[in-house]
Amino acid sequence: MNKNMGTADKTIRSIIALVVAVLYFTNVITGTLGIVLLVLAGVFLLTSLVSFCPLYAPFGIRTCKVETKQTS
Repeated sequence: MNKNMGTADKTIRSIIALVVAVLYFTNVITGTLGIVLLVLAGVFLLTSLVSFCPLYAPFGIRTCKVETKQTS
């Protein structure tokens, strides 16, 4: 599994996950919508931690810098 998420992408996803979690646990968002958003926040946090988004792969999207191999 190759990394396809850059630092900015991971940071934004983590912040969104944190905001949704705070809103859910302070009962600002509740019910089915709250649960759906909390699950989505969990997915955002997980993909941020592993630096890989499965939805990016089929479309060839990469938000990280491409690593170049050095030849000696």
